[in-house]
Parts: sequence; C-alpha cells; structure tokens
Amino acid sequence: MQIEQIYTGCLAQGAYYITSNGEAAIIDPLREIQPYLDRIERDKVKLKYIFETHFHADFVSGHLDLSNKTGAKIVYGPTANPSFDAIIANDNQIFKIGNITIKVLHTPGHTMESTTFLLIDENSKDHAIFSGDTLFIGDVGRPDLAQKAATMTQEQLAAILFHSLRDKIMTLADDVIVYPAHGAGSACGKNMSKETVSTIGEQKQHNYALRANMSEAEFVTEVTDGLLPPPAYFGMNVAMNKSGIPSFENVLNNGMRALTASEFEVAADETGALILDTRNNSDFYQGHIPQSINIGILGDFAPWVGALIADVNQPILIVTEVGKEEETITRLSRVGFDNLLGHLQNGFDTWKISGKETDTVNRITAEQFANEVKIGESKIIDIRKESEYSAEHIEEAYNKPLAYINDWIKDINPQEHFYIHCAAGYRSMIAASILQARGYRNFSEIEGGFNNISKTTALPKTNFICQSKILKI
Repeated sequence: MQIEQIYTGCLAQGAYYITSNGEAAIIDPLREIQPYLDRIERDKVKLKYIFETHFHADFVSGHLDLSNKTGAKIVYGPTANPSFDAIIANDNQIFKIGNITIKVLHTPGHTMESTTFLLIDENSKDHAIFSGDTLFIGDVGRPDLAQKAATMTQEQLAAILFHSLRDKIMTLADDVIVYPAHGAGSACGKNMSKETVSTIGEQKQHNYALRANMSEAEFVTEVTDGLLPPPAYFGMNVAMNKSGIPSFENVLNNGMRALTASEFEVAADETGALILDTRNNSDFYQGHIPQSINIGILGDFAPWVGALIADVNQPILIVTEVGKEEETITRLSRVGFDNLLGHLQNGFDTWKISGKETDTVNRITAEQFANEVKIGESKIIDIRKESEYSAEHIEEAYNKPLAYINDWIKDINPQEHFYIHCAAGYRSMIAASILQARGYRNFSEIEGGFNNISKTTALPKTNFICQSKILKI
C-alpha cells in the first residue's frame, strides 16, 4: 500500500493518490490531471475509483477528465446529486482497491453530501481517514457554504457537523491518520494549522472543535463565530463541480493562443474582456496596459482571482512573464476561470514596442511616505486582513481589507489623496490596479508595505483599535 499526499500550496489543497496491488484510487483531484496520469503510468497500476469528499467550492475538480481518460468510476457519498454518471454510495459502503478497503462514512455538516473515506489496510486495521472539509488539522469545515442549497441555517448545519464528528470520526482509534482536503490559507475554514497531516488522537487533544466536554450548543457557537463572508466565486465552483465542465485541454488550448498587440487590443475592445496582468508588482507599476488588473502569479494567485473577479464567466485576456503562460492558465482553470481568449505574445514588451498607450502606478518608498504623511490629517488605507491590522498598524490608518474592495471602493473620495499599503506590496498593487481601472488616480501606493514602514521609518504604530476605522462586512 502506498499513500501520497499531493499538496498544492496556492490553494492550500491536498489531493491523495493511493495504490495497492496493481490498483489505484485518487481522492479530490485538481483540474489538471496529467500529474495523476503520470503516476499511474509510472506505477503500472489501474485507476479504479475517483473519490470526491463533497462538491468543492474553492476549486474545480478534475474528476470528469480523469474518469474520461481512465474509465475509473467517480464516487460521492450519500445525498450527492451530480448531473453526470457517478456512484452515489451508501453510508458504510465498502470499496476494494487491491488489498485495501475504502469505507464510506457519511459526515454531513460542512455540506450535506460531505463524506469521509476510511482506509482499512491489508490487515483489516483502520489506517487513515480522508476527511475532506469535515475535519481539518486544528479546525473543522465552515458550515455556511451550503445554506442556500440545503435550505438550512449555518447553525443547523453546525449542529449536524457536531454529530458527524462525535458519532463517526471521534469514535475511531487515536492512531488513525487524518488527511484533510485543506491546510492553512484556505477559506474553507478559519483556524487551520500549517500542518497537513495528523492523527485522531492529536486532534482530540489540540483541535478546539473536538474537545471532549464540548456541548452541541458550545460547538455551534464557536464554529460559527467570526466567519467571514465566503469568496464570491465559491457558489459558481460548486455549480461547475456538480455539472459537466469543459475539458482542461480545451481551456489550455484557448488560453495558449498567442496574440499580437493589435489582436490583443481588438479582442479587448470587442469582447469587454478583463486584462489580467500576472507579472510581479515591481514590474507592473513601472508600465502596464491601461485598465489591466495586476494579480501576481507568484502570490496566492488563484484565490485572489476568485475573490476579486468573482464571475467565472468573465472573458479574460492574459499578460504574463514570457514562459509563464501555461502555468497561469492552469491556475486560472483550477478556480473555474475558463473563458480565456488568449495571451499577449512575448508579454508586455510586445505592447510597449508597438507604441501603444501604457500606464504606471504612483509607487513611493516607505521613506518618502514617512516624509510626506501627516498622521491624523493624511488618509492612510491599510488593506491587510483585520487580524493583521489588529496586531499592529500605523496610527490613524483605516482598515479596508483587499478581499472587500468591491464593497468599500465606492466610499473613496476620488478628489481626496490617500496612501495605500498592505504587508509587502503584493496586495496593495492589486488594489492600486483595481482603483486605477475604475478611475481613481489620486493616491500613492507604498513599496514594501507595512514591513518596510516598520523597518525603515519611525512612524507611530499601535494595536489600539478604533472601531470607526474598521470596515465591517
């Protein structure tokens, strides 16, 4: 028996590849399936089953492409209702892979179809669970993502999750390994550990939601407390995972169309496509296509695309560093942004050489900022998360997290100059590009963000929270 966790950092997502005696199973595969096909070919095994723990909200699964390529059956837990052929397993149903067994444990609460898969080894011993979004390391799945579909409140779903954990998971032996679908950084929970594997016993000791003396009411309160609104694209990804989606190969072929500067410009004008520039923020601010949005490929690219662009049907034209086209397309497809019209051939240099109009962002150093700003008079917008702002921020700065820019941008006075920063410059350049695309020009973005401000200036900082300076969603 072999178990491999295939972890994708930008999505904080774990897929699992399992083999035993010539047969294989894959759990929660990502959209691009070639890495799985390569492993199957390498190991000379037959893929028998593709197990899906639930209808994922934060990424588009590769289950359909993988099934079509290999003939493997797709398996969901009870109550799932996909629009394609799949095995809808019963609770406690058994599936054989070589010399091992996968047992279905229906564990609703995160969503109603959520299922944990228990691996029983060659010696009939409970070995590991693949818990999906039911149980994370240090956390449990948020119970608010399936409210509309389930016509239930988040409190009702949390109560169901409480019993799934107590009745199905916490009854397993302490040495059973826990393999979750996500780790720290995912929006599917709120308190996940950076660790990506644990045991039942460790989670009983350290996971706040598995306290032995916890009542159902306490669990519901603690699990639902502090939940931020889910990213706007989540519902669209669920719909895509329930229905048929284009093959990844088709999406890749469309995105890999290389367009000249003139073709790129015509496509943008005729389709209303969003121009997505994935270069480093240090390159973007010095020159870019007017109205383009900068979300750098080297950061948390896919989640920010999903959170800020939101509509997976939005036509997109891509500007990348030369050689990064395929990676960009792959990472866009993981969160369902399939309507790709092509990319600018040879990157931004093609546009610049053509003589077409370019734009820049007013980026200043932390030292310049310190020399210019007047604490208490100048408007400073800190777009970090509320938890970062709460830990320490510049005195009198407003906290308006980037994730909610589509809500707070309308409150900005375009006539009033303001400064904008994040922690290191990645997020603030995203915000700067969105602001400029919507006509805001009277601002300065701070290079290196709060990190540089703290290191190189003596500007006053505080962890005191003035509620009037916090954006409430």
